[in-house]
Amino acid sequence: MAGDFPTQRYEEWRGAVNKALKGAPFEKKMVSRTYEGITLQPLYTRQDWPAMEAEFPGMRPFSRGFGASGVGAEGWCIRQEHEEPDLRVANAAILADLQGGVTSVVVRLDQAARSGFDPDRASPHSIGFDGVMVYARADFDVLLEKVPLNIVPIVLASGSQFLSAAALLASLWHQRNVSSDKAKGSFNADPLGTLAATGALPMPVEKALAHMADLAGYTARNWPCVTAVGVDTTPYYEAGATDSQDLACAMATGVAYLRAMTAAGLDVDTACHQISFTLPVGCDFFLSIAKLRAARKLWARVTESCAATPTAALINARTTERMMTRYDPWVNMLRTTTAACAAGLAGANSITVLPFDHALGQINDFSRRVTRNSQIILREESSLTQVIDPAGGSWYVESLTEQLAQAAWGVFQDIEKAGGMAAALSGGVIADQLESVWRVREKNIAHRSDPLTGLSEFPNIAETLPRHSSHTNRESLIEQARVLLPANRVEAAETLRGIQLGSITEMAVAAAANGATLGSLFTVLTADAMHTSIQALPRRKLSESFESLRDAADSYKKRTGNLPAIFLANLGPIAAHTMRATYAKNFFEAGGIKTLTNDGFIEAESCASAFRDSGARIAILCSSDALYEKYVERMAPALKAAGCTFLFLAGHPGDKKTAYMEAGVDDFIFMGCNVLGSLRTTLSHLGVTH
Repeated sequence: MAGDFPTQRYEEWRGAVNKALKGAPFEKKMVSRTYEGITLQPLYTRQDWPAMEAEFPGMRPFSRGFGASGVGAEGWCIRQEHEEPDLRVANAAILADLQGGVTSVVVRLDQAARSGFDPDRASPHSIGFDGVMVYARADFDVLLEKVPLNIVPIVLASGSQFLSAAALLASLWHQRNVSSDKAKGSFNADPLGTLAATGALPMPVEKALAHMADLAGYTARNWPCVTAVGVDTTPYYEAGATDSQDLACAMATGVAYLRAMTAAGLDVDTACHQISFTLPVGCDFFLSIAKLRAARKLWARVTESCAATPTAALINARTTERMMTRYDPWVNMLRTTTAACAAGLAGANSITVLPFDHALGQINDFSRRVTRNSQIILREESSLTQVIDPAGGSWYVESLTEQLAQAAWGVFQDIEKAGGMAAALSGGVIADQLESVWRVREKNIAHRSDPLTGLSEFPNIAETLPRHSSHTNRESLIEQARVLLPANRVEAAETLRGIQLGSITEMAVAAAANGATLGSLFTVLTADAMHTSIQALPRRKLSESFESLRDAADSYKKRTGNLPAIFLANLGPIAAHTMRATYAKNFFEAGGIKTLTNDGFIEAESCASAFRDSGARIAILCSSDALYEKYVERMAPALKAAGCTFLFLAGHPGDKKTAYMEAGVDDFIFMGCNVLGSLRTTLSHLGVTH
């Protein structure tokens, strides 16, 4: 059939587009750019990806996947995070997840444990906060009761306490008689990631890296299906990193860990196999696909430079926290599903999807069920696993993958020139790079160039947010945890005193089996060690500026009984004012400001009277440009005389700006204006503190 149609050339299409643009610049109207500076064309052809030879899945540079058969018939691993403090409640949630289709579990230790303290020595507010209350092997035993540890991979999120937490989990595997080739998961030692996120390590960076290398050596000898080291770029991405910066931080961290492991005596192939990556993915669909494909390409380049045997990076894709909103949280289901779909198409080994109510901190059975089922639908009902690398060969995706890899490699080289990842963190190089990009992103969010659905665009100020009641009695849990601490924990941990590198992890596992707790192990492992402190990277959310306005409006409502309001002074018939009235409603409700509407006015007196009756203090004129010329100079003074303290006009005034302002208009809202700035000004005029 194709022979029946003439072959079109790019030049012909470009000519047709230029004609449709009627003189507007093609580069301005049709071409966009990522925050990396990558140019995105509206149309791609073979010339945009002139591959000299075909690439196949499972072969260098692995951009098309980690294996020749892709993720296989069963698909990627569905990974779920758990941070419920109560061990019994967390265990029930884990079992429900496993029965519902989850295939691996992330255990996040609470803040006390991640800081290295048992519950009798930690500050009360850190116990049971932001994680599970696991301090001893017995706690792990309760948490993972009835979990088939010879099948289910267990992944730890333990911050600076990676060695102690690994010892507790490994001792549980021994207790449950899990054979060395059956245990699966990751200890996720990531000292540089912890330093970036928290600004602190309980020991010098060099010692932390040495402990990480010791854990890697122990893991390689004893647990062939477990990785010891995790490169998690979440701290950088949540601080505002672009995807190329995020990839560069991943590569630089991976190189630092390879150096530490090989310096400790591991061969480079063994060291490479001990590393897994956790990369955040957002809802920019194609960019997320390209990101994971570029990650494998970049790591192949790194390992090639190290003379390692060709192998693909193990990648866990995690939907990013920074895109999640507290208001209209149900939209988060769409965001996370989009991100998960991109990760699946890109060939991630495992995917972690955050529940839609993650930003509310009230995750429950329902939200976890929705989360895991979204992945199951993608994997099984949508048949994403039936084709290996579906995006492969796409001129757009292949071009974007290559450009992203090139951009990331440039940033990676800058980090290496700065002395490596540890030096770049302590010297503020990373923070400065992220800050410069975040300022640009903030401006785009403020102007709604980067829209946030359900918040800066199409908000629902009448929504009722989900509220999940918590039955956790923290005081009771803390007391119980203190009582159950092994009596001999200090004596058991003291067996590590004076142990040299190379045997520390082995002895820590034995100590954990004999009753040593995470806190007692931490005390011995960090004896006489100097702390490392830097400025922690900030945790940012795309929605934070608009959410702060909504919070202020809600606080105002609690004090006064009503949301702050603005009167829509609609001019002329409905057909004339509907478009701009709708725009104004969407605009002001993004700041939690209720809009008081009507069918329109043609008489200044009736408009002023309606304004007085509404109880509002500010107003906005809404109509067509033609009717503005007819009505503004009459309506604006009437509204001001009726008590309007601040008057907006919807639309760009053009050359009428001076005349309208002389009539009483104070400001204008229009496409491309600073929405955030206007909303802050409006709330201030209404007496709302923000």
